[in-house]
Amino acid sequence: MDKKLLEILVCPVTKGPLIFDNNTQELISVSARLAYPIKDQIPVMLQSEARELTEAEYEKYRT
Repeated sequence: MDKKLLEILVCPVTKGPLIFDNNTQELISVSARLAYPIKDQIPVMLQSEARELTEAEYEKYRT
C-alpha cells in the first residue's frame, strides 16, 4: 500500500484515519469498526463492501 495514498485516504463513514493491515490486505477504520478490502491493489472504499470488525479485531487495532 502506497504510504502517500494511505495518508490522504479516510474512512468514508467517519472521515477518520485508516490503518493498513498487510496480513489481510484491508484498510481498517477503528472508529467505524469496518475493514475495507483492497482488490487488485485498489482500495474499495464503499461501506457496502466493507466487513465489520470482530470484537477481538477491534481491541487489537484500538490499542
